Amino acid sequence: MANQIEPKILSAKEDFKLDGPVKWCAGCGGHAVLSTVMNVLPETGIAKENVVFVSGIGCSSRFPYYINTYGFHSLHGRANPIASGIKTANPNLSVWIVTGDGDSMAIGGNHFIHMIRRNINVNILLFNNKIYGLTKGQYSPTTPKGSVTKTSPEGTIENAFRPGELTMGAQGTFFARTVDTDPKMMREVFKAAAEHKGTSVVEILLNCVIFANQVHKDITGKEVRHDHQIYLEDGKPMIFGKDRNRGLVMNCDRMEAVTIGENGITEDDLIVHNARDVDDTNHYRLVRMALPEFPVAMGVIRSVESTVFESEMYDLVQHAKKESKIKNMDDLLHSGNVFETQG
Repeated sequence: MANQIEPKILSAKEDFKLDGPVKWCAGCGGHAVLSTVMNVLPETGIAKENVVFVSGIGCSSRFPYYINTYGFHSLHGRANPIASGIKTANPNLSVWIVTGDGDSMAIGGNHFIHMIRRNINVNILLFNNKIYGLTKGQYSPTTPKGSVTKTSPEGTIENAFRPGELTMGAQGTFFARTVDTDPKMMREVFKAAAEHKGTSVVEILLNCVIFANQVHKDITGKEVRHDHQIYLEDGKPMIFGKDRNRGLVMNCDRMEAVTIGENGITEDDLIVHNARDVDDTNHYRLVRMALPEFPVAMGVIRSVESTVFESEMYDLVQHAKKESKIKNMDDLLHSGNVFETQG
């Protein structure tokens, strides 16, 4: 392993602030995400000199310019392979990837699923505003089917990706979902992601005030959020609602949303969330839940332990070095069939 740099324990959000302007639109959810990340990083105990933010292309990918850490603004969809190289070259770094639904789900889709499959110890913050914002309003892979956008004036005819489903399908070990309007929830989720050993994927339902304003209003609106969201906590019953009187139960092999007190349902009948269950069957059900039949699942949906790529790779390299008869370039050049010429 690379030598551990002695960390300078940080204690304040101000350590991560820069003096320059943040050039996202007023009202963009990115401002809330940036502020929350700055609050969470000091809690990790990692010095800013050991933190790296990597991004691709898009509004989300301006992030490295707005935070006082090392940063890498890469190419469209290519943040994941670059972050993979950074983390495997120096496993002691805390590596964060900031991406959008277009950057990671379209041109970067292949990199996204293989990062997750390998379980490299990085944190992915996926800004999902369901639109291409930087390039002025084209529909993206997460845009709801039928949506009218600049590139779908008659409505999209494509089925939308669910980031959580992609994560599960790629054998993801950590998936969480949060919203830009709830800093407390974001803080809890980001901290859990930072503590996870392996690839953590956090989908942030984020508002684009210019090209997809209020796209998440049915989930995040003040009048509906308590009934249209369910915040999951490991080891606790799946309960939601403004009056905390609704919940999720299993009926045969499927989940159902019920009202406590009706048909003899009590809180004891509710499913207890197990984010650490290796069997991802219920996690799949949770990431697929959608209005109007179900509330949208928030919080840490899946968090399981598994082998971490860079640790396995380091052990493999060390073993190969120990066992190999080739120790230097001369050994390599004189191995196998070699022809020698006389001068």
